[in-house]
Parts: sequence; structure tokens; C-alpha cells
Amino acid sequence: MAARAPTVAFVVLLVCSLPAGVGALEPAQPATPAGTTAPTGELVASPSEPLGSVGASTGSRDVFDRTTVLRHRPADTDVFETETTFHVPDAVTQFEIELQQGASVESVTGLERTSERTYEWTGATDEPTIRYTMPADRRGGSYGTRTSETGYTFVDTGDWGIVPVPSLNVSLRRTDPVGIEETVTVDGPGATGGDIAVFGPVTTHERATDGGTIRLVVPEAARLEESPDAILTALADARDRLAVGMRRDEVVVIAAPTEADWGPRGIQYGRADAWVVADAELDEPNPAWLHEYVHVRQRFSSAATDTTPKTAWLVEAQADYYAGLLAFERGDTDFGDFSDLLERGERSPYADGVLVDRSTWNDDRTHYVKGALVYGELDRRLRLATDGDRTLADVFRSLNAQEDRITEADFLRTLEEYGGVDVRVAAERYTRTEATPEMWSRSQQSAAFEQPVAAFEYGVGSEPLEVAGQEWPHWNASGTAGTAGESGGVIAVPAGEPVSLPVTVENVGSRNGTYDATLQVDGRPVDARQGRLAAGEEAQHRLSWTPAEPGEYAVRVGSERLTAVVRSAASVTVTDLHVSAERVEPGEPVTATATVEAAGERPATAVIAFRTAEGVVAERPVALRAGDSTTIEAELRFDDPGRYQIAVGDRTTTARVGSGPTAALETVSGFGIPATLVAVAMLLIVAIRARQY
Repeated sequence: MAARAPTVAFVVLLVCSLPAGVGALEPAQPATPAGTTAPTGELVASPSEPLGSVGASTGSRDVFDRTTVLRHRPADTDVFETETTFHVPDAVTQFEIELQQGASVESVTGLERTSERTYEWTGATDEPTIRYTMPADRRGGSYGTRTSETGYTFVDTGDWGIVPVPSLNVSLRRTDPVGIEETVTVDGPGATGGDIAVFGPVTTHERATDGGTIRLVVPEAARLEESPDAILTALADARDRLAVGMRRDEVVVIAAPTEADWGPRGIQYGRADAWVVADAELDEPNPAWLHEYVHVRQRFSSAATDTTPKTAWLVEAQADYYAGLLAFERGDTDFGDFSDLLERGERSPYADGVLVDRSTWNDDRTHYVKGALVYGELDRRLRLATDGDRTLADVFRSLNAQEDRITEADFLRTLEEYGGVDVRVAAERYTRTEATPEMWSRSQQSAAFEQPVAAFEYGVGSEPLEVAGQEWPHWNASGTAGTAGESGGVIAVPAGEPVSLPVTVENVGSRNGTYDATLQVDGRPVDARQGRLAAGEEAQHRLSWTPAEPGEYAVRVGSERLTAVVRSAASVTVTDLHVSAERVEPGEPVTATATVEAAGERPATAVIAFRTAEGVVAERPVALRAGDSTTIEAELRFDDPGRYQIAVGDRTTTARVGSGPTAALETVSGFGIPATLVAVAMLLIVAIRARQY
């Protein structure tokens, strides 16, 4: 089941110009949602240990970072404690926070209250802190399109608790681009993936996948029906089989003790956190473990905000259908189980509802039941129409790549693009009317789903990485210079500049087929190329991404992964600037040389501008490892005698041209007179997503 709290939004409150040499101000991207940094391994048990820091990069001059620590209060199970410390970079001149409904503030440092739930930074410290409590128990339908009138969605029993990590609305005024990141930890026994927290002793089991990790957190009070190894194997298999994009590097699933009066049997909440009742089995027709994992892979994760009313049925229909199909294809269930799951959609009250019109539903599970049957029938028809070259997972992946809300027109157009008019007509009939398909037979299943398919391998090519059209350095996992084709390396790139990666595709299957080469950043598809290849053929492409804000991002092509450290100009410091000759004749070249070094403890990068009175006359890209320095040069010419000021960063030097009397100095705008910087305020509303099964 699925819904979410306030969505991400950025509102520009004031826009202004800046003097030469100051980068243009653009809206910041949403905070990198929480993942975890616990060590990876095949299967590791670590009793009663938190999963570690989440998604933060400290010590940066261009990241607005907040550290949230959660504390259990066993003697007061109605609430849990939250303490958030903000690490304010120099570029932030003002910020304000708004707490969630139900927050009760206990102490603040460096913040002052401006309204009931709003606090403003005083500027007295660059690490202001707020400590408050939040209600622990939650019931009802706040986290899904199917309501649970009496059961818990989150609860604290005193011995243990499973609670949502609180969100904050944050507004910033800043003079330069800043990234926004968050760290979430549990103080004491427990664990968190950054969106859901567990209080009390736990054992964490984990499985390394192709460039990611799946963690199963088992509270001491929980009694698993399945073994941790079996659950992790099923989730890892689902990760491989669902070729729909949105592969999260870190997925955390919590086994919820069954002693609580739960409403749903599972919830996917936030970016990649979920809980599932501990007695859930893998041989159920639609296992809750798989249902919630499918939600993790949906970009349009909320029926309330990511889809329109006519496509909201897709969210739960997909989760139930793929949970059933994955269990069947793995051999955990047989065709009879799979058929029984979908066949329910043929019967009243589910069959009487029109999927695109919720007001016609006589049962609030219509989108689960009839929705799964209709989705499956469209998948079957699409496979037959394309001889197995396309499946509904391709439509799923295409919708995942969209930035806007998923509309009915998007869904139908993509179906027709991949499968033709007949498939679209079938979709219109089964979603816009009460018409309901019949469950297909075992032989029909074989004809559609067991055809040979093309198999493709995707990777980062050996051609140079490019940023802003220029070759760019890349460091391998050991920190030495590498090539773009080395997986696991690091690239440092400037915010706002296009990054171009070479990509290779190879058809390693036995038949011709259509490929989808996709570049993903933090699980989100940002660029893709489609094409057809015969068995054994290869293709090359370049896929691009323009990072808007500083931060650390996981960049993935297929199973290969790079870490992109995106920095602002503040990450590079200009320490020296000089010219090659004291005096040159008009028209002769003079070389300006700047020494630049990395500021802080992270890789640094920027496009460095050489400026004169005429404006920017040359640009040079720089990428440095932490602690490194280098020199950059620009050859300049001046046609007339005189003195010319040259500026790079906050350093200036003077070129003297001609042998005649000294002329007035031509200065660079922003130097020699006070430079006025005006900030831009942006409102960040941190998104929390929820899933309920």
C-alpha cells in the first residue's frame, strides 16, 4: 500500500544577479535520501549494532548536512526522541526549519522559535541543534491507499519499537550552490536505513548484490518463519529479475515482531526502507517480502503524488503482480498458486470496479486484485505481440524514467509504442470499463512467458570520460589514475556541467532483440538509448547527466558503478596567480598561471575562469584529489598598450603591455570596488514516502 508525506519542492523566493566570477545560482536538488554504510558481505550477522551513518559527506564547504540521532524511551512508549544537528557551510546565510505535526521541542541551541513549529537559525553557531520528541504509535490509513482502521503501521512496545524517521521542512538562503545531505543513526541498540528505525536489540543480516547491499534487520523479539538466507536470496533474485531501473544501492527490510496488532502485513516507507511481518512466508501466492521490494523499485512510489487518479491503480497492481510472478518463476509457488492469485480479479466485488475511477470500486482492494489481473493480461499480450522482445517491465522502466506525474496518456502511449495498437486497445477496455479478462491457462502461460529472449550486458566503455566536452580524470578504487571503464572508481565533477560516460552494449543471448542502455544516478534513470542488436553484436553510446548540486552520487550502468563527487567552485582554492613576463608588446602572448588546491577533505573540482575587464576570456577545468594542488595556464593577448588586471578566483595580477608611459589600470569587475552578493532563498520540503501492503 502506498502514500507519502509532503513532497519535495523548491521555491525561488528572490532572484538576483551576481558580480563577475560568482557562479549562477540554481535550485538545489533534494537531499540524498538515506542509505547505510555498514560493511558489505555475502551474509553477515551483527547483533545489536546500528547500521551506521546514512548518506552523509561531512567536512565539506558546499554541503548543508544534518545529523539526526534517534533515541528510544522504553519508560515512555508514547514518544521517541529526535536530536538533529545542522552543519552549516559558509554559503548558507540563513535557514529556517519546520517540524512535523506532533513534534514537542525539548531544547534548542543556535535556533529561535518563530511560530508554533518553525525555528530560525540565529547565526551564533555553525552547528545549531534541536531536540524534540515524536509520537511513536501510528494507526490507520496514513501510509496507503487501503486504510487499516484499527491496526498499527508503526508502534513502540517498550521492549522494541519500529518508527518512522521524522522529516523536516528546510528553507535556505545561500550565496553559492550547496548540496543537502542527511545522516541518521540510532543511539543505543537498534538500526535504521534512514527512513524507518528499529529500537531494541537486533541482528542484521546482509547480502552483497551487483554493486549494492540488501540488509535484513531482525529484532530480538521477532521469530522469522523463513531463514534470513532464504529471504535475502529471494530479494536478491528479485533485484536481478526486475530490469526496471531504480536499483537502490542500499535496501533495508525489517522483520516486524508479530506480537503487535499490525494493520497491514508490510509497509515500504521512504526511499528504500520497509518492514514485513516476521511470519510472512516465501511460498505465499504474493509474498509480502517481494511485494514491498517491488515498491522499492517504483519511482512513482505514491499513488497520491506520483500518479494521477486514472493511473493510481498501477502502484499496487504492479506490486501484487510481480510479487506473484517472481515467486512462481523462482519455483517457490506453482502455476496453480499464481493462477489463483490473479483469478480473484474475475469475481465480484473486484470485477465490478473500473480501475481508472476509484468511485466505482466496491472494495478498497480492487487495485490489488483486479489491477493485478489486468496488469498480467497486458503483460501477456505485449509479450505475444512482440514475440517476447518486449514485456510490461519495459513499460515499467520507461515510466520510472519520467520526472513528472504518471498520467493515463503516458501509460497508454508507452504501451502502444512497445506493443502496438491492439495492446493499447486492450488496456483501454480493461481499465476504462467493467470488462475483466479471464485468467489464462498453463499452455498460454508457456506460449507467452517462456519464449527465448535476447540477453544484454551493459558496461562503462573504455573511451574517455568527458565533462563539459573535455576529457576528465578518473580515479580507480585504490585512488590512482584510471580509465572510465574501471568500475568502482571515483570521479570529481563540477556542479552544473554535463557529464558524458561511454557505454557499451553487447547482445550475449541467442536471438535478436531490443536493448535499453540506461544511465542511473542514485537509482534514478537520467539518460537512456534504445536500439536493436543481433546475437553477438555490440553497440557503443555516450550517456549524459548534469548534476545540479554538490554531493556524492552513485552512477551506474548495468552492474558497473562509479562514485561521482560533485563539488561547487568553493571546493577549489586559488593560492597564487602570476604572469610569465613583466611586460609584453601589444599583440604578444602573455601566459597567466594560477596555482589551485583542493579545499577540505574531499576531491575537488571546478571550471576555473580567467577574467579581465572584458569578462571571462578563458576557462580551464580542474579535478583534484583531496590534498592535491596543480597549476593551470591561459595564454592571453592585449592589442593596445596599457595595464590590464587579470583575475582568477580571488587572486589578481597585472599584465603590462607596451613600453610607453604607464596607462590607467583596466580592472576586473568585482575587484577594486566592493562586490555586493545577494542570496537566493529556496524552500526544501523533504519527502517521505510510504508503502503499505
